[in-house]
Amino acid sequence: MRLKSSKVNEFRLWGLLLTMGGMALMIVGLAGIVFDWGIAGRWIAAVSMVVGAIAMLVSMGIYFAAGMMSTSATVVECPECGRPTKILGKTDRCMYCKTILSLDPKHDPAGTGSTL
Repeated sequence: MRLKSSKVNEFRLWGLLLTMGGMALMIVGLAGIVFDWGIAGRWIAAVSMVVGAIAMLVSMGIYFAAGMMSTSATVVECPECGRPTKILGKTDRCMYCKTILSLDPKHDPAGTGSTL
């Protein structure tokens, strides 16, 4: 079973993974200079620094987009845990207890036709 989370948290997760991956790539790439691998080491360091910086910039864009979506999201109270959570789109999951939530009776996962 794959654990699912809310859409806002999914965007934040991808932003975090790109940030950590970009930083790790830049650190590992510097081994070419630290261990003095010559000209090839300098090229490895340069390429890894550029690719890592691009990954960091993309993660910044993802965090910005997630923040913009989060400000326009509908805030509802989860029927399971009673905490306020944000919904993007017609269906989403609770940020805390992962319960499937719906604003439209057609998309109600329980099939009962009840909405928030």
